[in-house]
Amino acid sequence: MLPFATEEGSEGGFSGPSILDFFPPAVLFEGTPFELNRIMILRLVVVALLILVFWLGTRKMQLVPGRFQGAVEMGLDLVRVNIAEDLLGKKDGRRFLPLLTTIFFLVLFMNLTGIIPGINIAGTSVIGLPLVLAIASYIAFIYAGLRKHPGAFLRNALFPPGVPWPLYIIVTPIEFVSMFILRPITLTLRLLMNMVVGHLLLVLFFSASAFFMTDLGGGWILAGVGTQVFGIAFTFFEILVAVLQAYVFTLLTAVYLQLALAEEH
Repeated sequence: MLPFATEEGSEGGFSGPSILDFFPPAVLFEGTPFELNRIMILRLVVVALLILVFWLGTRKMQLVPGRFQGAVEMGLDLVRVNIAEDLLGKKDGRRFLPLLTTIFFLVLFMNLTGIIPGINIAGTSVIGLPLVLAIASYIAFIYAGLRKHPGAFLRNALFPPGVPWPLYIIVTPIEFVSMFILRPITLTLRLLMNMVVGHLLLVLFFSASAFFMTDLGGGWILAGVGTQVFGIAFTFFEILVAVLQAYVFTLLTAVYLQLALAEEH
């Protein structure tokens, strides 16, 4: 794997990863509302790739699927069976399956770009995309609750039944902050921070390897080998994190929908 690009120090010394990695310069349409940097272009490419993969995988469905169709169906079944239907049941699971499927595969593919040489940064490592997905999850949660329990959803969410009325002075603000503010914030930050930290660590390992082996040389080459090994090991760990974060984000969205649809509302 090639070392990650880092800013050169003024005296040619080692320069580690920077938060500026997540704010690259504009590539297209600079100075316009449609300005694109390499992360935005990456996101557009991933969306196009997802559309292409699922179009090719489902355009000519066969009773006995080939390898490609089988892989696509296995991925779709993961979301449909293990998340949507397990938590929401078949009827509600089918209603919200498009949302859950979109969230899972969009987050997964965007996360995995962080370990691809030459790209080296996840599409979810800048707050815009995680925030948009969290807002979509939040809107679906509110919509599901109001549609299923139009007269009781907000009332029971803010004033839980069975609580002595004087305690509502304390309980209601806590419920409001927890349900309507912290949920989208925690969804956003959980995904964002994992991808940011993963990028910074991979940059640190591989750029340190290049510095030890090429700039210092001698006995430092052994240190470079060590950081290279850590970098490769952490790359595999980052793949696991990418999959888990996609699963957790989708699972939590389904859990919130389940809570909104629960009969106690």
